[in-house]
Amino acid sequence: MTSRTDRSIPELFSDAVGQLAKLIGSEFALARAELSEKAGQAGRAAGLMGAGAVLMIPSLVMLLFAAAAALIHNGVSDPVAYLIVGGCAGIVSITLIIVGINRLSGDAMKPTATMEEIQRDKAAAREMVR
Repeated sequence: MTSRTDRSIPELFSDAVGQLAKLIGSEFALARAELSEKAGQAGRAAGLMGAGAVLMIPSLVMLLFAAAAALIHNGVSDPVAYLIVGGCAGIVSITLIIVGINRLSGDAMKPTATMEEIQRDKAAAREMVR
């Protein structure tokens, strides 16, 4: 049996390739786990947004009618009051949709831990080759 210092270059290269294969396998496992976690996070976020929207609709309708009634009570004609309240509600809803879409963007769902680990491993592999 040879000592660790008397190993040949092919043996060293074989060990380095074996370690690199293990490293790549570990990185793929980490990436799968992180992407699975991000997908679950996105699913839970979508579920919460949907449940909140369903529960909020009746109260929002009542609040919008109350706002229109207040405008009508202060002398604004019925159609104009409903148009003002509907337009304001539309602007708020578009803003909320845009914020929700941005939270589900590619940057937010990027597997950052895996990418950082790959960069560290790449640097370590370069050091091994030197």
